[in-house]
Amino acid sequence: MKLYITILLSLLGWMQSVRTPRIFMIGDSTMSDKPLIDNPERGWGQLFPLFFENGVQIKNYAVNGRSTKSFINEHRWDSVLAQLQPGDWVMIQFGHNDEKSSDSTRYAAPHTTYKQNLLRFVREARAKGANPVLITPVMRRKFDEKGAFVDQHGDYPGVVREVAAATKTPLIDLHKSSEALLVKLGPEGSVKLFKTTPAGHYSTLPQGVEDNTHFNAYGATCIASLVAKEIYEKHLPLAAYLAKTPFKGKYRFDLPEIYEPHFRRDTINIAAAGAKADGITLNTAIINKAITDCSNKGGGVVLIPAGMWLTGPIVLKSNVNLHLAAGAVLQFSANKDLYPLVETTYEGLRAVRCQAPASGVNLENIAITGSGIIDGAGGAWRAVKKDKLTESQWKKLVASGGMIGEGKDSTGWYPSRNYYNATKIKQAGVIMPGKKISDYENVKDFLRPNLISITSCRNVLLEGVTFQNSPAWCLHPLLCENITLRNIYAKNPWYAQNGDGVDLESCSYARITGCTFDVGDDGICIKSGRDEQGRKRGKPTENTIVDHCTVYHAHGGFVIGSEMSGGARNLFVSNCTFMGTDIGLRFKTTRGRGGVVEKIYISDINMNYIPGEAILFDMYYAAVDPVPLTGEKREAPKVVTHPVNEGTPQFRDFHISNIVCKGAAKAVFIRGLPEMPISGIFMDHMTISAQKGIECMEAKNVHFSDVRLITEETDPLITVRSSQDITLNNIQYDHADRFITVQGESSDNIVVTDTDIRKAKESTQFTAGASSKALEVRQ
Repeated sequence: MKLYITILLSLLGWMQSVRTPRIFMIGDSTMSDKPLIDNPERGWGQLFPLFFENGVQIKNYAVNGRSTKSFINEHRWDSVLAQLQPGDWVMIQFGHNDEKSSDSTRYAAPHTTYKQNLLRFVREARAKGANPVLITPVMRRKFDEKGAFVDQHGDYPGVVREVAAATKTPLIDLHKSSEALLVKLGPEGSVKLFKTTPAGHYSTLPQGVEDNTHFNAYGATCIASLVAKEIYEKHLPLAAYLAKTPFKGKYRFDLPEIYEPHFRRDTINIAAAGAKADGITLNTAIINKAITDCSNKGGGVVLIPAGMWLTGPIVLKSNVNLHLAAGAVLQFSANKDLYPLVETTYEGLRAVRCQAPASGVNLENIAITGSGIIDGAGGAWRAVKKDKLTESQWKKLVASGGMIGEGKDSTGWYPSRNYYNATKIKQAGVIMPGKKISDYENVKDFLRPNLISITSCRNVLLEGVTFQNSPAWCLHPLLCENITLRNIYAKNPWYAQNGDGVDLESCSYARITGCTFDVGDDGICIKSGRDEQGRKRGKPTENTIVDHCTVYHAHGGFVIGSEMSGGARNLFVSNCTFMGTDIGLRFKTTRGRGGVVEKIYISDINMNYIPGEAILFDMYYAAVDPVPLTGEKREAPKVVTHPVNEGTPQFRDFHISNIVCKGAAKAVFIRGLPEMPISGIFMDHMTISAQKGIECMEAKNVHFSDVRLITEETDPLITVRSSQDITLNNIQYDHADRFITVQGESSDNIVVTDTDIRKAKESTQFTAGASSKALEVRQ
């Protein structure tokens, strides 16, 4: 019996020693929990749980207005102390209210009472077996007239550092890190971290508020992220419980935070303003006036109620949320005379195009939300190839007007003679030196606009709406910052030329989440300008999250390029599903683009029935459909080494994990340039069934690990050509006529490990000058 009791006690002791930790937080209003309803304010402790794994208990006892002195005198510390158990953690952040010398109930002089109180917290927490952590006061927002940051905390942060050093207590220097964040954002950009809100946004703050001490949800999340990051960097034991992401080696605090706009409650109903939902009346003037009036009054909501609302182009304005109610259809007119020519961009170049159905330039705080539909009347704008339609569809289209092409173009339908003539002009809409907008009138019909064109805007939200039938691209944010697409549906006919879902171009801090795409070209596409113009702009698309999206028909599910001359970096893509996209993950560029694409993290992607490659890297993009049409023949590009110059593109540092693909023409295709191989590609934990396996050309430092290939063609299963430093670890397969073919005299240091290549009828082959010394097999 004694033995059983001893074992039980040991087991209980072990369970206690490994239990998920509890974190107690004591501090002031910058840390405390706040009401969630009708209130912009949040404490950073309120958002702190986001950065820890499920199961970690975070008990926030921070309270508005408290100093170390009042927190103790009100017995709040006694309440926390009574609960502490061995292994618990106590996060301690005071200072804002200790500074208030005019209030005797709170004032604690820095080098005496404040210091003594901090020492007490540390001493008494440790006496209970808990782990104290000292945190310096978070910064208030204050800049002088020259834009220099002003510290308002005096000696208090230094005292926290002294106590931490004297007692060997872990220190989180939030004073230092929050200052760095505020300085980085600057006097204007840092406002969005704080509670400061104009009048009319919350019933609890009817006159608005200016508050540079307390945070909103975005600011509180950013501050909590700083604390979590420092826990990791200082190797505190708590770091073992920080929330991980699907991306290997990346934590929640590594991901970008995206600010979302908030709007006044004031609402203008376009029906009340005189608009008519009969599908016939053109409501352009009324809708644009409602948007302008709303913006001029400080912003709010312009409501499109249920009904069919016909309109010409509309122009978005700052601080306005265009909200489409359930059952609302905002139908853009097919009358092209309503869309004047404007200077804009197209496919990464400065160009003249027709005005977009919905557009906005140099705006702040804009949104299109709701559950209605925006239709761009794209069928009136686009050419169509005959072999992409059924016979009856083709006859109906021809009967509708337009014209059939001439000679070798007779298999295509064109909206007009004007359009057809323009197809013979190279880059018909690109702005040429000395040309005026009016000089492009003769090709106007060809210059199709994007449905939603948002340029140089900050704080953008697109949520819930269906965007469909676009003349060209569906959604085009350009040079925008802090943009969120949530639960939108982008829908185009599968044959829609240039009918991309979303093209995020030279944007930073973006999130695309919970969205669905079923379109005629690329689904989710990252761009950053084209060739010299894109390099001169020099603005990469960066700090972007794409998650929980579904892509049906598209040329590619998630795509980078080919206009990526400004580069792309820090992109995080996870938990997406591609159902029948021509290619799954598609990364494309060509000589002349320049630009660097790097630090790309992709995980947890499921694909089904991919007609082309599941994963493709190609630096020979030729502007053709990714999957050849029946009977179409394409020749591989001739491999010639060119000098490296500013137009040489680079793909490097990609991390792709946890991929499942059921059905593809080829599992993985990598094709770099001889003068600039694709490099630093890490792919692991993949199961792909495809007709062909892996082909890797002109690449270096490429690593495959824990990959299962189920292929129909197995001679060879894997091809490596003119590549170096290639690792194939734990490659699983059922059978193969040949495991690997190595080609090219430059191939070297190809290593196969933990893989049974003897299952193949022939294990290896060396051709085109490749040496058997280039391959090493380690059992």
